[in-house]
Amino acid sequence: MRRLYKPAVFGCALLWLLTTALRAEVEVPVARNLHTDGQLAHNKQLPILLTFSADECSYCELLEEEFLQPMLLGGEYRDKIIIRKLVLDNGSRVADFSGQQIDATRLSDRYRVYVTPTMLFIDENGTEIAERMVGINTLELFGGYLDDCIETAWLMIRNPAGLVKLPGCRLKQPIR
Repeated sequence: MRRLYKPAVFGCALLWLLTTALRAEVEVPVARNLHTDGQLAHNKQLPILLTFSADECSYCELLEEEFLQPMLLGGEYRDKIIIRKLVLDNGSRVADFSGQQIDATRLSDRYRVYVTPTMLFIDENGTEIAERMVGINTLELFGGYLDDCIETAWLMIRNPAGLVKLPGCRLKQPIR
């Protein structure tokens, strides 16, 4: 029995290190040109998940490490949603959906985003199509709610009639 214990512990530790290393290599793509991202969304018939974050935001890091990076790493969301992030506190600029260069903070003002992290589910034109998610709370429930919002956004693009079956994440009034 003792002989199996050491290799099993070593194997588990190696597996943990490997998954941690892989996760660290996956970066959430930074939104640089939303006009181009909008064209990609149109061509692939996918919604865009635009995350507003900040460099010094521990909740933003948690969101990326626990949810967004694994979503990108696993590849299961590749045919469901385009994931981008916009960092607000580093003076970055982005091309908006019309192709105009603006400050990231100005874009956040347009969408009335005042808290990081905030996740918007938007279409090819930048119109919100599912309820936004502000902040991050109960981790055990957060992933399920995120999946519901992704499904709602995906159905808004692909099959709006299918929304009848979904109870949550529907947007009451679009914000643009």
